[in-house]
Amino acid sequence: MKRYWLLFSQTVTVFLAAWFIVATLKPEWLQGVQRSAHGITLLQAPATDSDTRAAGSLSAAAQKASPAVVSINTSQSRSRQKNQDPWSRYFQGDQEEDSPAGLGSGVIVSPEGHVLTNNHVVEDADDIEVVLSDGRRAAAKVLGTDPDSDLALLKISLDKLPVIVLGQSDSLRVGDVALAIGNPFGVGQTVTSGIVSALGRNQLGINTFENFIQTDAAINPGNSGGALVDVNGQLIGINTAIYSRSGGNMGIGFAIPVATALKVMKDLMANGKVTRGWIGVEPQDLSPELAATFNLPSAGDKNAVSGVVITGVLQNGPAAKAGIRPGDVIVKVNSQAVGNVSELLSTVAGLQPGAQAQVQVWRRQGLTDITVTPGQRPAPRQRPR
Repeated sequence: MKRYWLLFSQTVTVFLAAWFIVATLKPEWLQGVQRSAHGITLLQAPATDSDTRAAGSLSAAAQKASPAVVSINTSQSRSRQKNQDPWSRYFQGDQEEDSPAGLGSGVIVSPEGHVLTNNHVVEDADDIEVVLSDGRRAAAKVLGTDPDSDLALLKISLDKLPVIVLGQSDSLRVGDVALAIGNPFGVGQTVTSGIVSALGRNQLGINTFENFIQTDAAINPGNSGGALVDVNGQLIGINTAIYSRSGGNMGIGFAIPVATALKVMKDLMANGKVTRGWIGVEPQDLSPELAATFNLPSAGDKNAVSGVVITGVLQNGPAAKAGIRPGDVIVKVNSQAVGNVSELLSTVAGLQPGAQAQVQVWRRQGLTDITVTPGQRPAPRQRPR
């Protein structure tokens, strides 16, 4: 019996000595097991290193991109909108001088303080304030706007600005992970995740020139002008619009690709506006019914025509002067095929005003090449959103 007792005491002594050594030199080894006050053994995960996250975590991308995403507050003086009708002023009285602030988001794209956002965020604003994620605030100046693409470029004067890295929207694929960063409903900077649901969305009636990235990352009012980023935290789009019946997110959001935004931004930096080509026609997609009306070859014919039918030509416009007539079907512009109205608008917009371009049309059962000298696209009329 004495022998067993001696063996037991030696075992306990060795165990306690080992426990003491481990607790002193490697305490993290023991963090996985803790005993509560009620004697229940609990398993607790060890503390996670700030640089180590579980597989699939998007925290690195969010941390990299978030500092460069800003909130935008706008206000408009009521003096421009004040009702001059004396009877209305008698019954309603004079309104407050400033209207409630509008909310939106933006992205810092250069150390010099250039901020990209949506045109509809700053449209008609008298005062624009940019709020950084670190709490700094600055008044913003509008360098230029482009209603046709719904983009605007602002400038702020602050030091040591965080700048987002521009990604490659042209290499996106459906199914790629995407993060939307912005200030929805004014609650503060918010990050949501999803995937790229579709590419090249157009004919939505949102902008004149549409080539949207569709995503199911939650986008809500206030996110407009914010960043859509990839898993590397690089900018791939500017969040612009949502499809919604309630005013909130329904899983269908649209962002302007960064490749498009970059082209517009360069023009706004250089000229304060975007110069696009224009020929002065009213185009319409070529449906089977229209093809039959104009006696075009059917889809099964080897000479079948794919293009855009011209339903109207502006008098004394570039197309009219070149000889394009209603009923013509534009097939190509400078050897580039156009299959729908969106492609025609984008192709013509890329033409240099004043430089001749070759337009191929189908007329009277044959193809004809016409030389057109495009003009500069007129400024768009403002429309309510």
